[in-house]
Amino acid sequence: MATKGPSGEKSPKERRGATFDTVCEIARALPGSEEGTSYGTPSFRVRGKFFLRLKEDGETVVLKVGFDAREMLLAADPDAFYTTPHYDGYPAVLVRLPRTQPSVLREVVEQAWRENAPARLRAKWEAESEA
Repeated sequence: MATKGPSGEKSPKERRGATFDTVCEIARALPGSEEGTSYGTPSFRVRGKFFLRLKEDGETVVLKVGFDAREMLLAADPDAFYTTPHYDGYPAVLVRLPRTQPSVLREVVEQAWRENAPARLRAKWEAESEA
């Protein structure tokens, strides 16, 4: 949720978009997350299973989120989330980092991790997060 100032406006941190450094910080904090490359760009896997990568433009991230989550994100914020014909039939969404708030980015990166993490690892992390 965005932090609001006295006038009800978003804080300066929430107004500007996210960066790939933000993505990396979020992904590195998730259990079993492994850094690597995919198509020559930085990527993350969880226990060997791909869940995100930086696209060649340096400002877009591919997140493997599942078809239902993809459709929900596309409908919720088409300025930040989109897809291309290349990803038709693939459970992924593209994220325009400069147009995505860090708090939203955290949610979608964690969702991508959850979709791809082994059940035991996911259950352990969710239990620890709730405690």
